[in-house]
Amino acid sequence: MRNLQRRVAPYLFISPFFVGYAIFFLYPVLWGLYLSFFQQNGATSTPRFIGLDNYGALFSDPLFGKALFNTTYYALASIVLIVPAALALAILFTQPWLRMREFFRLFFFVPNITSGIVVALIFTLIFNEQFGLLNSYILRPLGLPNIRWLRDAAFIMPSIILVGLWRYTGVNALYFLANKWQLFFHITLPLLRPVLIFVLTFAVIGSYNLFAEPALLVGLEGGTRNAGLFMTMYLYITGFRLIKLGYASAIGYALTLIIIVLAAVQLKLLGVFRED
Repeated sequence: MRNLQRRVAPYLFISPFFVGYAIFFLYPVLWGLYLSFFQQNGATSTPRFIGLDNYGALFSDPLFGKALFNTTYYALASIVLIVPAALALAILFTQPWLRMREFFRLFFFVPNITSGIVVALIFTLIFNEQFGLLNSYILRPLGLPNIRWLRDAAFIMPSIILVGLWRYTGVNALYFLANKWQLFFHITLPLLRPVLIFVLTFAVIGSYNLFAEPALLVGLEGGTRNAGLFMTMYLYITGFRLIKLGYASAIGYALTLIIIVLAAVQLKLLGVFRED
């Protein structure tokens, strides 16, 4: 009896985690997969099995295509702009002539722990057409016309990318913390390969999960001509506004599949699966 108690006791201690995992994660994930094969318009309507029709409809859905394009655009900007900027900032942090180094590290880290809602509200004021910081104190003194940052379709995505650049450059720089320039290419960069893989992979995953900032900056519909519509926002609209639960589940799993494929390709290109 005592031996049985000793064997069972560890499982009882860890069981709350697995019970919570099953209820709040595993069950919703499996139910969403099941629901993606049904048509259900309304929470109380009876689901009707339609097979892969929800997934097939994604290929002819212009809003899904627009959301996928915008999200991929942001993900590419994260790799091309945010990651190099973070690496350059990390090199700056380690220069011996830089004073108050710890202060600057904290200063650039704070945006990452700031609520996305607060960030969006701050940048809504910065991008304001009449009184915003960019138009009032930068463009106007230079004699340039005001830009409708959050209303002009051509500037909506650059504005959202600018927010991401401000918010995520600092935390990624702390991941790197590179050394001196003369050691950088021969010692630091090769040693940073695991960190670089981590930063690039999570930059892509984070880009495809972005929701709060664009939704609050330009609205859930993505602003003018859906120029700022992200896949997460379209999923939310489909599931919680239009109550197309089956189609929303298909969007969610399509998004998951895209992230998995992109992450696998990225890891393959970076040589994670290569045996040294």
